[in-house]
Amino acid sequence: MAGNDDRGVEDAAILLMALGEESAAEVFKHLTPKEVQRLGEAITRTRTVARDRFEAVVQRFSDLAQAEHMLVPDNNAYVKTVLRRALGEEKAELLLDRIVQSTEAGGIESLKWMDAKTVGELLRNEHPQIVAAILAHLETDQASAVLKLLPERQRNEIMLRVATLDGIQPSALKDLNEVLGRVLAGGERARGAGLGGAKTTAEILNQMGNAFEAPVLEFIRETDGELAQKIMDNMFTFDDLLTIDDRGIQILLKEVQSESLVIALKGASPELREKIFRNMSTRAAETLREDLEARGPVRLADVENEQKELIKVARRLADEGEIMIGGGGGDQFL
Repeated sequence: MAGNDDRGVEDAAILLMALGEESAAEVFKHLTPKEVQRLGEAITRTRTVARDRFEAVVQRFSDLAQAEHMLVPDNNAYVKTVLRRALGEEKAELLLDRIVQSTEAGGIESLKWMDAKTVGELLRNEHPQIVAAILAHLETDQASAVLKLLPERQRNEIMLRVATLDGIQPSALKDLNEVLGRVLAGGERARGAGLGGAKTTAEILNQMGNAFEAPVLEFIRETDGELAQKIMDNMFTFDDLLTIDDRGIQILLKEVQSESLVIALKGASPELREKIFRNMSTRAAETLREDLEARGPVRLADVENEQKELIKVARRLADEGEIMIGGGGGDQFL
C-alpha cells in the first residue's frame, strides 16, 4: 500500500524544523488548514531523525530551490488559455469560476480553520439559504460535521437548499458578508459559482452516515421526489466498490494504507472482500486475510470512518478519470 504521501509529509516536517521558527511560520501562511494540520502533527511526532535522512531532505530542497525559475510571465492568462484549449469555452469558464472563487473566498476560507462546533454556533440562527451557501463552500466532511450539530428540522431545510443551489449569486454573497463580518470577494461578480446541487448534497450525505441520511432524503422527497432521486443517484456507498472494475480496484488499492483497509473491510460483505483479495498479489492477499482474522472487535464508528475515507479516495479517482464507478454505464472504450 502506498506510503509515499506520509513520507513526503514527514520530509516536509523535517525541512520546516531545519528552517527554524520564523521561516517555517512564513511557509505555514501559504498552506491550507488540512496541510497545516498534517504538517503540525508530523512535526509533533518527529523527535529525532537519522543524519543521512536529514541531509538528504535538506539537499533535495536545495536542489529544487536552485532549479526554480519563473515558468510563465502571467499565471492567470496562462491557465485561462490552457483550460479553454483543453476543455472548450463553456467548460473552461465553469472551472475558472470555481478557481477564482476559491482564491477570493476570504471570510469563508476563515471558517475552514474553525472546528465544527464553532461554525455550527455561528450559523445556528442564520437563514437556511445563507447556511446552505456557506456549507457549499466547505469541504464535505466539515459541512457534514456542522450539520450533525444542528436540529433535525433545520438540518433538513438546509440540505434541501443545498440540493437546489445553482450557484452563489451577488445578493447571496452580500448576505454572507453580513454573517461573516467582512466583504467577500466575488460579491460583485455578474455570474455565480457552480456550487451546490444534487452532487454536493450527495457528497455531504455520504459523510454524515445512515442515521442522518434517511431523514434528510425523506424530507427532500416530500418536497421534490425527482430531486431526491437525483441525490440518491449521486450517492456512493461502500458496497458500490463492487461496481468498480478490477483495474480500478487495483488503482484504488495503491492509494490506501494497509491499516485503513483492514479496518474498513471488517464491515465489508464477503463479495467485496473477495474482490479486493483477487486484485492483490498472492502474498499481499494472504497478509490481508491474516490481519483481518487476527484483528479483534473494532468499533462500528471506526469501521464507518475508514469506509468513508475509502469512499472519498474512490470518488476523487473517479472525478480525475482514473477509475469508473458503476462499471462504466455500458460505455465501451478501446
